[in-house]
Amino acid sequence: MPHPYVLLSAAVSLDGYLDDTGPDRLLLSSPADFDRVDEVRASVDAILIGAGTIRADNPRLLVNSEERRAARVAAGKPPYPLKVTVSGSGELDPAANFWHTGGEKVLYTTDKGAERARELGLAADVAPLGPALDWRRLLEHLRSVYGVERLMVEGGGRIHTQLLQEGLADEVQLVLAPLFVGDPHAPRLFGPGGYQSGRLRLVETRRIEDVVLMRYEPTAPGTGLTPAAADHHWLALACELAAQCPPSATAFSVGAVVVAGDGTELARGHSRESGDPVVHAEEAALAKIAPGDPRLPSATVYTSLEPCTHRASRPAPCARLILDAGVRRVVTAWREPDTFVEAADGTGTLTAAGVGVVVLDEFADRAKAPNGHLL
Repeated sequence: MPHPYVLLSAAVSLDGYLDDTGPDRLLLSSPADFDRVDEVRASVDAILIGAGTIRADNPRLLVNSEERRAARVAAGKPPYPLKVTVSGSGELDPAANFWHTGGEKVLYTTDKGAERARELGLAADVAPLGPALDWRRLLEHLRSVYGVERLMVEGGGRIHTQLLQEGLADEVQLVLAPLFVGDPHAPRLFGPGGYQSGRLRLVETRRIEDVVLMRYEPTAPGTGLTPAAADHHWLALACELAAQCPPSATAFSVGAVVVAGDGTELARGHSRESGDPVVHAEEAALAKIAPGDPRLPSATVYTSLEPCTHRASRPAPCARLILDAGVRRVVTAWREPDTFVEAADGTGTLTAAGVGVVVLDEFADRAKAPNGHLL
């Protein structure tokens, strides 16, 4: 992936607060849940917190278990994940625990903030992102420069809010504590603003002593050419469907999913589904949706191989079926090779008609896997 898998982690009161306004940090988690958090920290490549959290809580962000640190080392990793913070101003206390515990650290900031951070002599790599902070650029830099594949974000609420609003959070791990704060001046987990539409998918609930862990995944597709975290989930599903296709010597194995703008799955299909030797994945999926369904214009078609533009088995190729259905966005993993059709260009056909096509190359190997005998 061009950026890491982003996991948001937080604990809140029953009325949605991260803390109270007292001088000491309000402990919302139970001892068993603190150990769970330690386990999650040990499983990731980097942990990120905002500058405000450093100022308010002065955390160390360590993997406390000696056994977990040893397991990381045995797996060829450093004992502690990379520690990451973000500050537009670069104005941070050089004596804070963050800089003097654990392993390597990096500060992402603006060009101006980088000057201030270097003046302060912060014990970290300083990575300026330009005149303003840019989350997509930050995540891509973490992946390409530091090799971070899994990122745990522990706050604060402003950072959680921004990552969710930009569609960059792959998972939310939320712990609900059995108490109320009730102070309108206390910090909340999520702030106001424009979030993606639709419901999140609940993937796990777990009771941990007197708190409850809830894990969610976003479902709403991205918009236009900007991919969202949910696009990765749905395209991965399309690749899984491709693996279910009966193998063929004369056609590709392809999977497809049609998803409404609010994250509702409308239909799925795969090549040669239900014993039809010539049906294509997009064709099979779209046939299950009533023509004129009002959700289609804002839907996304996810397909493991770009939609075809030429076929001998049926009158209409899949690119034409998508256009006729009124779908305006397609996400695919793999451009069609010349195996059966020379210079196939489903992407070009769709984009010429005003459809946004996003190619997520990081899924290409998964899409090719069930077609290895053809390549």
